[in-house]
This record gives sequence, C-alpha cells and structure tokens, in this order.
Amino acid sequence: MSAAAALLRSHHLPVTAQRLAILHAVSRNPHATADLIAEAVRGELGSISRQAVYNALGVFAEKGLIRRIQPSGSAARYEDRVGDNHHHLVCRSCGQTVDVDCATGETPCLHALDDAGYEIDEAEVVYWGTCPRCLKQKK
Repeated sequence: MSAAAALLRSHHLPVTAQRLAILHAVSRNPHATADLIAEAVRGELGSISRQAVYNALGVFAEKGLIRRIQPSGSAARYEDRVGDNHHHLVCRSCGQTVDVDCATGETPCLHALDDAGYEIDEAEVVYWGTCPRCLKQKK
C-alpha cells in the first residue's frame, strides 16, 4: 500500500485513483494552484474535472492532509508540508512561493499582544520580496 493510500485510509477517506493523483500532484508541485494541480493530474490520469480537484483539495485541507495558503492578491495554493508552523516567501514579480522555517529565539511578532480570549495555535507570516531570477532579469 502506498503512503498516500495509507494517509487517505487513516483519515477515513476512500482511496481512488483521482485522490491519489491529486495528493501526488500536490507533493510534486508545492505551492501550486488548483488549476496547476488539475493539469498535473490530467497528465497522469487523462481526465478529471476541475470541480473534482477543487472538492478533493477542500476535503484534504479540512482533514489536515494538505495546507491551503492564500497570499494577498494570489489564488489559493496547496502544499503537503503540514504539522509545522512554517511561513512563506513570495516574489512580487513572478509569484514564486517558497517555504521559510520559523525564526527561532525571541520572535515577539509571533505572539499576539492581546489574544482576545483566543487559544492561538498558529501564526501565519508571509514575507514579500523579489526572487533571484526576477532580480537578475531587472539588471
């Protein structure tokens, strides 16, 4: 049994070729949009509806199998790096998104001054800048 199939079963989700292909596409294409994931799945299976991809991504994110991120002004993106509190760096020019591990040590910006009674379990930080490839093109 594949790791993806075991993951689906452990979350009481039926194992289908479409769901396995979607999980594989997310794994192979971190930070991809649903449309890019659908293209990758079509390359593997031949056909799948856009709605089926969106539905599966929604269920996977809800169950914690994948993570949905949506930087300001961007379509939602999906990744399979879950279970940690990492952040993202987004290029303002091309939109490339990469993972950034949390800073260690004193990080006051990650602690809410007033938690308003919430039990905070995650902080989301998006760093914005220009990637090396876009910087090189500007020169």
